[in-house]
Amino acid sequence: MKIQPLIGLILLAALLGCSKLTVQNYGKITVGMPYDEVVKLIGTPDKCDDVMGLRSCNWGDEKQSAAVSFASDKALLFSSKNLK
Repeated sequence: MKIQPLIGLILLAALLGCSKLTVQNYGKITVGMPYDEVVKLIGTPDKCDDVMGLRSCNWGDEKQSAAVSFASDKALLFSSKNLK
């Protein structure tokens, strides 16, 4: 039987469907944390805007989201909505 490849595909699909944007990971963000570390914690942002040396990035959708503002590539302000 070829059960091992099937199990591997199921596990891979489950991992790809998992979001890093969780309340646990969001809670690890601190003021001064570098942009790259925030991305490691909660994943690549869905959108970023750069205005006058400030970068504002958003993760998620209308149901659950997080926003982090960076100055000099360091987290300055952050907020979340309905994270689980």
